Amino acid sequence: MIILKTLDELRLMRESARLVSKTLGMLAKEIKPGATTNHLDKLGGEFIRDHGGEPAFLGMYGFPKNLCISPNEEVVHGIPNDKPLEEGDILSVDCGVYMNGFYGDHAYSFEVGEVAPETKKLLKVTKESLYKGIEQCVRGKRVGDISNAIQEHCEKHGYGVVRELVGHGLGRKMHEDPQVPNYGRKGSGKVLKDGIVLAIEPMVNLGTHEVIFHKDGWTITSKDNSPSAHFEHDVTIINGKPVLLSTYQYIYDALGIVTDEEAPFTLDF
Repeated sequence: MIILKTLDELRLMRESARLVSKTLGMLAKEIKPGATTNHLDKLGGEFIRDHGGEPAFLGMYGFPKNLCISPNEEVVHGIPNDKPLEEGDILSVDCGVYMNGFYGDHAYSFEVGEVAPETKKLLKVTKESLYKGIEQCVRGKRVGDISNAIQEHCEKHGYGVVRELVGHGLGRKMHEDPQVPNYGRKGSGKVLKDGIVLAIEPMVNLGTHEVIFHKDGWTITSKDNSPSAHFEHDVTIINGKPVLLSTYQYIYDALGIVTDEEAPFTLDF
């Protein structure tokens, strides 16, 4: 069952999502060669608690850390460790916060130093596909319209769109209905309505779409060990149109990136 949120509830959810955004922005300056993902995890957990939230992933389904941090061929659910990052790595940082009775959950794939041109393009196209999906988050459309927009954009560049992992509804639980695959048919799936909240999250591999689930119960990698990109935003619908609850602006401020990509999906409510 899809649980639609009131404007007051959406305001609380925006606070939870924005704490995730601020956490990712804080970490952006710390992601560099030599840093360990355990160090990033510790910083992230402390930042979330210092700002009135709880790290949502810690203990969820038994997950042992504050953040899911997945380098290179790891798609998602990477467990932080003491291996130093290297020049040319990429790093998906997926962060969840519980605050005000609601969850926030979004992710960004960072470059570590200077990355290979083909990997840089993978990150660019995957993030573009996220916004292609968000554009479809309109009253009266269906989940399949989001899914298809993501799939078409990524596959026309020859990338593999992961099938086994999907986006999801978000609210008082981390995972609510509906599931939001990153592939599918236009016009299929649940109808989108005002007040729905979706965590839309393309997971896209440079090579095959196939993945391997590892014995630790968490780590998932591309089957051919090609780099994998992951971007995620929390999105609702207000007055029939998509509105972001999360933002990458804190990351962009930290990294000196100038873009107006979020402008069409910004609303003061």
